Amino acid sequence: MSASLRLAALLGSTLLTATPVLAQTTNNAPQAATRPTDGPQARPWMDRALDADARTELVLKEMTLDEKLQLTFGYFSTKADWQRTPIKNYEPPKDGLPDSAGYVPGIPRLGIPGQWQTDAGLGVATQRSPTPRLRTSLPSGIATAATWNPEVAQAGGAMIGREAFLSGFNVQLAGGMNLMREPRGGRNFEYGGEDPLLAGIITGHEIKGIQSQHVVSTMKHYAFNGQETNRFNIDHRIDEAAARQSDLLAFEFAVETGDPGSVMCAYNRVNGFYACENDWLLNRTLKKDWGYKGYVMSDWGATHSTTQAANAGLDQQSGWAFDRSAYFADALREAVNNGYVPEARATDMARRILWAMFKNGLFDTPVAGDRATTIDYAAHAAITRTDAEEGIVLLKNSAGLLPLAATTKSILLIGAHADIGVLSGGGSSQVYPHGGPVNGLAVADEYPGGFPGPKLYHPSSPMKALQARSRAQITYLDGKNVKATAAAARKADIVIVFGEQWTGESIDAPNLNLPDNQDALIDAVARANRKTVVVLETGGPVLMPWLGKVGAVLEAWYSGTSGGDAIARVLTGEVNPSGHLPATFPASLAQLPRPVIEGDPKLDRDSHPMGNYNIEGAAVGYKWFDKTGARPLFPFGYGLSYTGFTLGGLTAQPSGKGVQARFTITNTGKVRGKGLAQLYVAGAGWEAPKRLGGFAKVDLAPGETRTMDVTVDPRLLATFDSQTRGWKIAGGTYQLLLANSATDIVARTSVQVAGATLDNRGR
Repeated sequence: MSASLRLAALLGSTLLTATPVLAQTTNNAPQAATRPTDGPQARPWMDRALDADARTELVLKEMTLDEKLQLTFGYFSTKADWQRTPIKNYEPPKDGLPDSAGYVPGIPRLGIPGQWQTDAGLGVATQRSPTPRLRTSLPSGIATAATWNPEVAQAGGAMIGREAFLSGFNVQLAGGMNLMREPRGGRNFEYGGEDPLLAGIITGHEIKGIQSQHVVSTMKHYAFNGQETNRFNIDHRIDEAAARQSDLLAFEFAVETGDPGSVMCAYNRVNGFYACENDWLLNRTLKKDWGYKGYVMSDWGATHSTTQAANAGLDQQSGWAFDRSAYFADALREAVNNGYVPEARATDMARRILWAMFKNGLFDTPVAGDRATTIDYAAHAAITRTDAEEGIVLLKNSAGLLPLAATTKSILLIGAHADIGVLSGGGSSQVYPHGGPVNGLAVADEYPGGFPGPKLYHPSSPMKALQARSRAQITYLDGKNVKATAAAARKADIVIVFGEQWTGESIDAPNLNLPDNQDALIDAVARANRKTVVVLETGGPVLMPWLGKVGAVLEAWYSGTSGGDAIARVLTGEVNPSGHLPATFPASLAQLPRPVIEGDPKLDRDSHPMGNYNIEGAAVGYKWFDKTGARPLFPFGYGLSYTGFTLGGLTAQPSGKGVQARFTITNTGKVRGKGLAQLYVAGAGWEAPKRLGGFAKVDLAPGETRTMDVTVDPRLLATFDSQTRGWKIAGGTYQLLLANSATDIVARTSVQVAGATLDNRGR
């Protein structure tokens, strides 16, 4: 059964059946004459037979300028005394939901609902509170990307969108997908890896899933928000062609796949201008070139002006009072009245917001307050477990150490609170776990520095899950006493060390080593017992100086609500691992384009640090390694299985302006498993020798063969021409490479492609 069908089956009768209700009243709504409240004759924009464009124009005709501008200004919906200053009398909005990301008042006289906004892409998050919302968490975004399975991504998106809706939210600040230019980046765990096609397709399907539940999803952080160091002001410089062939191409694929109602612009500067007042990013590329019809909202604290931001394409200032001024409140009204911002632009800002709301059902199936008691948490836990299982990557398995043998008599688990739960990433995406304590902390907070803490563990115990599946005696040690732990390891049949790397928003990792002496612990344990399995819970790539000494390695990422069960099911063979790396694991920091992170954490928000993304340009991740000839620790696309797969029969032919390839995948082993075929394209004059052109993942019984067709998008054959603002395909011979990973090519074929000039959307 497909992931999407499983979702429908699991959610069953809980799928949206809400009766339309009027939006909540707000004291911020403008006073105007009341109109009849029901029927398409009184409110023709409520006619569901009309499309979103027509409905938007109908309601716009009835709106005053004041009402249009009201939609462009959002509030932080959390009591936060630290936001108050002598010149900023911040109060949370009366009708916002407590401890949530934001609120934009609706307009009751026209039936325009409010916008209740929640973080983030892993589930319904809560601002830090003694009594947070307890909800279901997906695995980290990079774990979902490691599934290479769009159906799984879409099912997970629909699940968290459903929980957002039943929690009273109709806007979800999801869709994170900045390319991994900096492996130490603190928010890499939220994103989709290093390749524009994979990241765009997976994130786009998550967005599609969220919006199927009548919740607007964002796509973020647009663009080039590749690090947390000096994230509020660093200026990343990159040429347009390189930008369009890398990060912007990822966003373009996600727009086409998921059609997000909103795009959230980033904190940083790009080529001299803040992302939220960057005409090239917002007006020229997003809205004009891609024809994007939704609205651009700022990140919380990313608005820096009124006239410049509005004219450059920002449609909504979010999260007042994170910004230094209420730029889109009275100041925007004044700018429009004085002609500095054309009234037509103000109307366009409202049009885009309303269009996204109509398009995604916010008028027709409005939220009806907090109905979280109706959430089917058991069904949702099964959905997130599937995501976690497919995202776990088997990196090493010497002598068939995994799956764990049924005859194993003793297993020692070490570290990372594996007796209690699984690690979660920190920051605004933090989902507090359902089924845990009222404060959400199954383990006392070990991060004393405030935000992005707390350091949180989902109460899904790998130890308990293994005990339920094994007759072995299973014990746990925290590993703090290395000598005693190594002594205990000598006596066990199997040792499983859980290595953790906690990352979070606002801070980058200082390096790629496991912190707190964990590498030395693993080394000592592996010396004591060669049958050592390492389970990594990390936000991205890490170094493994002990790799040659251990028997097996699983990359489990941050595995979410059901992570403990997912890990145990893979370790025991109940589930055959099928995850593949969505990012290269370097062998050292010296292999990176920037061995030292650009910027300086000590700089204040008025500094102007620079970041040079032209070093690698569009050659991000595996392309950089191909270009430089460096050998990674593990390549992009790498992943092992408990069975074997053979790829073959590769043929290719032109298809329109792209290329269509056909090949076979055969399960050559003795157990069922999901095989992944990766199709790369090699051409001349590119940023690197090859690009990922397509992929296919398929579930196969032992001995089964499937024939797969994959079409390569024309933009993946082309280069972007900044002069014509279009794509150009050089005519000639192209190589199609069938592969198990970026470095494991198993078949090649050539195809003649005619030269072509494409428009800026690759058509």
